[in-house]
Amino acid sequence: MADANLVDRALLKTFVPPSALNAENFQELAGKAVIEDLAAGKMVFKAGDHDRKTVYLIEGELELTGSKGEKTVIRSGTDISRHPVGNFQPRKHTAVAKAPCKITRIDSDLLDILLTWDQLSGIEVGEISVSEEQGSEGGEDGDWMTRILQSKAFLQVPAANIQAIFMRMQEVPVKAGDTIIKQGDDGDFYYIVKNGKCKVTRASKTGTELTLATLGDGDAFGEEALLSEAKRNANIIMTTDGVLMRLAKEDFNTLLKEPMLSWVTSAQAEEMVKKGEGVWIDVRLDSEHKNNGIAGSLNIPLFMLRMKADSLDPSKKYILYCDTGRRSSAGAFLLSERGLQAFCLKGGLQSGG
Repeated sequence: MADANLVDRALLKTFVPPSALNAENFQELAGKAVIEDLAAGKMVFKAGDHDRKTVYLIEGELELTGSKGEKTVIRSGTDISRHPVGNFQPRKHTAVAKAPCKITRIDSDLLDILLTWDQLSGIEVGEISVSEEQGSEGGEDGDWMTRILQSKAFLQVPAANIQAIFMRMQEVPVKAGDTIIKQGDDGDFYYIVKNGKCKVTRASKTGTELTLATLGDGDAFGEEALLSEAKRNANIIMTTDGVLMRLAKEDFNTLLKEPMLSWVTSAQAEEMVKKGEGVWIDVRLDSEHKNNGIAGSLNIPLFMLRMKADSLDPSKKYILYCDTGRRSSAGAFLLSERGLQAFCLKGGLQSGG
């Protein structure tokens, strides 16, 4: 009975960016996309509202009025109606139903988290495979703390934070066969392998378990769910006895994530680009970029960022943007881990700069 009030899934699949979600995340979104009937003349939102909703037109016509009185009519079934209506926070337009309409209002944070999780899933293990030779070496190269301190990520973290990180880490003895992270669970800890080996697996659509990578001494895992504020996208299972060091989510965010993020306003970013120092990177999907990307920006979707990182010029400053700042902050963290100068557009495009 409730399904009668939900947006038809085939129609929802034509909207941008929900169309890009994988099946599982799309199902979650579809279960919350409720149809709202509007009479002619009914206001959808007004200029200045900060409602954190992503609105799509399903049937009918909406009229948008800008700050100078300029009007735009959006009709259902057109290419523009595949995109969110007046997608700025706070709103820059007043939207009114020109005729009886059907719309859906989707929670913007839910959509953004699903997109971030979707694009990060599959890249968590993209660059963490350790060679057998490296993993089997003893001495200094095999020392987990030395390897962590020599990583590009930790080079950008203040010394006081590094000391606090090691002080706040908990040592956890583990046994072969122990499941450390379970796919679908909430992210709670960031882990480093002090000693031992574990495998990264993910359940396939057929229900079988795929092994994606093997991790050893000094390898870190679990940051993706913390970055995207979403659920774990893989399982981590111990293949040997060992010891893990873990850092709670709150400590990860304050001591490791935040020091590696630099936020800039639109004006600051434009100045960097004007001087030839900065380059815009849109981490959203190609369809989103084509709809309202910043002129001259590179489009490297979040899920491709690690693969493309080596092709970026280390002498440049990269300003990453998305709609809200969530995907771009995850991307900036990934680039910063690789020693690149990465900045995030504060508030994202929805803030209007």
